[in-house]
Amino acid sequence: MPVTIAYARAIDGIHAPLVTIETHLANGLPAFQIVGLPEAAVRESRDRVRAAIQTSGFEFPRRRITVNLAPADLPKDGGRFDLGIALGILAASQQIPAEALARHEFLGELGLDGQLRPVGSTLAAGIAAADAERTLVVSPDDGPEASLASRARVLTGSHLTAVCAALSGRDGLTPAHPPERAPPMHPDLADVRGQHQARRSLEIAAAGGHHLLMVGPPGSGKSMLAARIPGILPPMEEAEALETAAIHSLRGSAHLRGDWRARPFRSPHHTASGVALVGGGSTPRPGEISLAHQGVLFLDELTEFARSVLDVLREPLETGVIHISRAARQAEFPARFQLVGAMNPCPQGFDCDLAERCECTPEQRARHRKRLSAPLLDRIDLVIEVPRIPPADLAATGDPAEGSAAVAARVVRARTLQHARQDGLNSALDGTGLDRHAALAAKDRQLLDKAAERFRLSARAYHRILRVARSIADLNGAEQIATPHLTEALSYRALDHWRTQ
Repeated sequence: MPVTIAYARAIDGIHAPLVTIETHLANGLPAFQIVGLPEAAVRESRDRVRAAIQTSGFEFPRRRITVNLAPADLPKDGGRFDLGIALGILAASQQIPAEALARHEFLGELGLDGQLRPVGSTLAAGIAAADAERTLVVSPDDGPEASLASRARVLTGSHLTAVCAALSGRDGLTPAHPPERAPPMHPDLADVRGQHQARRSLEIAAAGGHHLLMVGPPGSGKSMLAARIPGILPPMEEAEALETAAIHSLRGSAHLRGDWRARPFRSPHHTASGVALVGGGSTPRPGEISLAHQGVLFLDELTEFARSVLDVLREPLETGVIHISRAARQAEFPARFQLVGAMNPCPQGFDCDLAERCECTPEQRARHRKRLSAPLLDRIDLVIEVPRIPPADLAATGDPAEGSAAVAARVVRARTLQHARQDGLNSALDGTGLDRHAALAAKDRQLLDKAAERFRLSARAYHRILRVARSIADLNGAEQIATPHLTEALSYRALDHWRTQ
């Protein structure tokens, strides 16, 4: 008896590796066996598939049935292989044409009555099926997510009989369509009164993809400023948006909002654990840093996070990826995000501008500031002070501040320059790229060397100053970094000394 082949997709991080479903019918006592490293939910497919075939009006073959899910070393879980297994059995028993299976891939859990149920996390499968030049067949609920990629060919069917009729040429399945896009709604920078330095630092951070730390007393507007960063970032390209949406779909959030191309903004609570930030679980799932991929990770009350939790950010801040290893599974998730932190200068928060009301001892202030490790601070490009706004400025009724649209236009121009020059953002420049695109005049190199010696800057901090200076020059439309660009970049490291005061 020849082997019948159908195709499906497993889940491996944000990837969807191909699974070949091989079905063989042999003589002997009736039996139904699934091999190929199936987990419990996959082994239970035998009962679901048998009942679905029978209740759909087909004959379940009374033969020795062997289903192999290849490759055998790839773990398979969930009910996503039910549809492919059922179709393989029907094709092997010549109840549907076997040749029609080669042009499709199938994902769906079967109910006992043959209904096709959603399995989730189908976006990566839709992209991979398009790369293989095959059409993906899913349930109607999975169709919008699977068809987000413009090149994906996705069909939906609500019942096993509908899929079989389409494969037999008697009827057609319904093409899936992505949800309609809607313009993202972000808070506007025009709402922010004063805080000119903070607004400038937000623009620089957005232009070059730099990390930012805001230090200031309670109520000075740190959270308000951070919430407005997505509004000055450019929309993601399709490839970036699809990668981000695929990450969100693994957490059960299909990321199918109308603004799915808007950059994510994640703000976990300070009680979050290290696993919540980086991801984990017996079957690895992405954490907050991956859910913020291509967007902003905002950590409010930064010093209230456990120091061990913050230190897990050090590797992904450098590499842009996170590797999760468990006893039986390993996964790699992208985590290229902008870190934006906000913190009070002391436990009470009054150290900056209301020192007479601050009752914290020098030891308490030092302990508070040392919750941030030096290696983590070294990876932050801009550190700024956000002072309390005077009541007169809050009550002012003059001309409104510059809005997000004008700032976003400058950010887009700066990023366009960077992509044309080095095919990437300034924050990703390596040593060779800095030598080529961030060269300094002799006097400016001497200035930077003196600052590095005075503030005892590491090589990492030295390079980050150059990257920030390059972004400032790009915002000004300058081909070379000039002295004002470098001195402004240095000013954003001047607060490094506060940690040891």
